[in-house]
Amino acid sequence: MRATVLVQIDGMPVIELTAKTLRELRPIDGKRSEYFDATLPGFSVRVSPSGKKTFCVLYRRGRRLRRYTIGRTPPLALAEARKAARTALAEATMGGDPASGKTKDRRAPSFSEMAAEYLERHAKPNKRSWREDARRIHKTLLPAFGPCAASSITRADIRTLLDAIVERPAPSEANLTHALLRTMYNWAIARDLVEENPCRGLPRPAKLKRRHHVLTEDDIRRFWTALEQESAMMRAVMKLRLLTAQRGGELLTMRWENLELENSWWTIPAERSKNGLPHRVPLTKPVIRILRELRAVNSPWVFPSPKTHGPLSSTQKAIERIRRRAGTGFRGHDLRRTAASFMTSMGTPRLVVAKILNHVETDITAVYDRYSYDKEKREALEAWAERLERIVSEGASSLALFTGGKLGRRLRRAILGSVSGR
Repeated sequence: MRATVLVQIDGMPVIELTAKTLRELRPIDGKRSEYFDATLPGFSVRVSPSGKKTFCVLYRRGRRLRRYTIGRTPPLALAEARKAARTALAEATMGGDPASGKTKDRRAPSFSEMAAEYLERHAKPNKRSWREDARRIHKTLLPAFGPCAASSITRADIRTLLDAIVERPAPSEANLTHALLRTMYNWAIARDLVEENPCRGLPRPAKLKRRHHVLTEDDIRRFWTALEQESAMMRAVMKLRLLTAQRGGELLTMRWENLELENSWWTIPAERSKNGLPHRVPLTKPVIRILRELRAVNSPWVFPSPKTHGPLSSTQKAIERIRRRAGTGFRGHDLRRTAASFMTSMGTPRLVVAKILNHVETDITAVYDRYSYDKEKREALEAWAERLERIVSEGASSLALFTGGKLGRRLRRAILGSVSGR
């Protein structure tokens, strides 16, 4: 179907459109008016009663009159608008329909709409870490791309954002943001929301070195002392990370229903385990004492969020505070690595440590080995709790180290004060 370009609509004036005449245009009789360009048939400027001016192209497709809106001036300059008009009119002359493409672009989802749909339809039903996706989307991605059409985001846009994150410096966060964007766009392609993934061919923004940091005994004492200025719940979280050697995310989503305090077991359900397998963690006496102190909390979660009905989502800010007070550089995962390293140095076989950490075994023997290693795991964690007690208290009673109440706090301060030289 061919399109016929219109010179004007009956009654509308035809003028020589220049920068000067454009500035002087006014609505006729206070009503919206349209002025057509004498040198480029079909190119016009609409002037609203308020004086706003919009560049347009008019053409006929079959019997139907079509209008293609180019944009408003300012910011669009006359030369830019005339160039866009020539392109649109050429497309119309060749049988195309530029207005339909514009309509399609308007109906395309914005990045914020795509992100919301991704969270509801994919991340929440399928990812245990969906809260991290939501945090990155709201904190980083929506401020950068929110109102833009999802299909308009370019590789250069994403590279600029990721480079800024690397320079904060937060290289690991930049890599995780890159991975999230790639996943979001792949999902959107499958849903026919966009046609291309702008992350395609874009490498990870940062090369990360594998961390091998293990806290020394002095580091552990400074860490333990620094905990005293935190809330009771945050102290408990950090101590349990070191005592149980479990992942921070799995610990934060601990529920009372998964604890058997009388039998000294914590079962991490498959849906909350990183490797998708249920995991039984023996609870040592100091761990049980800490948990009993928290039992008065009226929530199904052991570590409930004060802002939501769910669990705590992050301890990063607390870790930063503790790190500054302790004067030692550590990350949350280093606590798990430290516990594992100390257990290995104490003679615990690597296989038993791997069972405590709930690492997936790739050896073919693992397929046939269904022994639980519960006895060995308990012995190893009990030995580690005793070693940790000696490190922190330097021979003092474990009552002051792990018990609660005023007596426990006074004794703990006295012990930790002597350890830190106060």
